[in-house]
Amino acid sequence: MKHDTIVNQPVINADRIVLRPLRRSDQGLIEMYAGDKDVAANTTSIPHPLPPGSIEALIQRAQSEDRMEDIWAMDGTADGGPEVMGVIGLTRVDHGKSEIGYWVAPAFWNTGLASEAVRTLIAANPLQSDTIFASVFQDNPASARVLTNCGFQYLGDAESFSVARDAAVPTWTYSLKQS
Repeated sequence: MKHDTIVNQPVINADRIVLRPLRRSDQGLIEMYAGDKDVAANTTSIPHPLPPGSIEALIQRAQSEDRMEDIWAMDGTADGGPEVMGVIGLTRVDHGKSEIGYWVAPAFWNTGLASEAVRTLIAANPLQSDTIFASVFQDNPASARVLTNCGFQYLGDAESFSVARDAAVPTWTYSLKQS
């Protein structure tokens, strides 16, 4: 039996959830949620349908010493919820700069979970970023509200390729200066 790798990444407590590094046992729930067409279509990187082994590879990358992205599970077990309710990550883009990305399982949409996770990660600032960037698809105003409610400022329009949609999709880009 292969054991979980200890990842040099903090566990961060929030009110209803704990943000913790991904572990191998998360694979089933992440596959179930990320395999949802609506979840995948709101991300740039999740394919639909999910190819076999893709979530296992994600977890291995998240546990790698030389990773460029720190990924946390939104774990609700402390509040009676499931071990994975969504995923949030910070990608290193330059010295002192990172990009935040997240998705929440459909069962937890419109519950404030994404806002809680984003606020918690910003407050912890585990990568010591002076600026955090984010982008959301323009047809996903709920994610845009999460960012603006958490203090992000609109920068402009762009587009990003969505693997699930197999198309370039218009985006809104945001930034947050950390004090």
